[in-house]
Amino acid sequence: MFQVRLLYSQSAESRISPNENGKVMTQENSPPKVIPQLIVGLGNPEPKYDKTRHNIGFEAVDALAHRSQISLSENRRFQALYGEGSAAGNKLRLLKPLTYMNRSGQAIRAATDWYKLPPESVLIIYDDMDLPVGRLRLRLSGSAGGHNGMKSAIAHLGTQNFPRLRIGIGKSGGDKDSISHVLGKFSPQETQLMAEVLQLVVDAVEYSLKQGVEKAMSLYNSRTVEISS
Repeated sequence: MFQVRLLYSQSAESRISPNENGKVMTQENSPPKVIPQLIVGLGNPEPKYDKTRHNIGFEAVDALAHRSQISLSENRRFQALYGEGSAAGNKLRLLKPLTYMNRSGQAIRAATDWYKLPPESVLIIYDDMDLPVGRLRLRLSGSAGGHNGMKSAIAHLGTQNFPRLRIGIGKSGGDKDSISHVLGKFSPQETQLMAEVLQLVVDAVEYSLKQGVEKAMSLYNSRTVEISS
């Protein structure tokens, strides 16, 4: 038997209040917080990719949709599954590109153009081999880090200055190449752990909607979900 447990060190929070643009200012007059308006999960659309490590971004969006009772349906204009509703008192738009991973940016750009959203309002969720299973990492900007879906997103948005949430899938073992690893499925133990990770992802996104990505970074980047015997 094994159990899943959550480890974290929680930092102190400063008091905040929203301004008229939907961004958040602290009482210390720090810069406006980044509030996501479009949440994108990266993955591949065919059934054979369901529940694979590379599709954890899709699963994250599904978890967000479930929590907020949002239905996703095909939007041909975006070449994606799309749905919208509300979460944490804010409008929530969810997108799962159907273009395949390497062309994810096409769907993202189509949605941002249609809704006239700036790149910094797009939060992209995807898998990361450089993070161990059980960890997630929010950042306000950064490179693609070798991830083809993020390369496409950066190319189509014309900038890497947009927030992203990476979900750890761990590195491949010595007997498995990287492609087989990312396109493979989680072990039974990892599957149970990832269910908890996805709930943590949903919490982090909802917190970002309320108090900004930077605040969520300080609270959730230190958390770890572990399997204990």
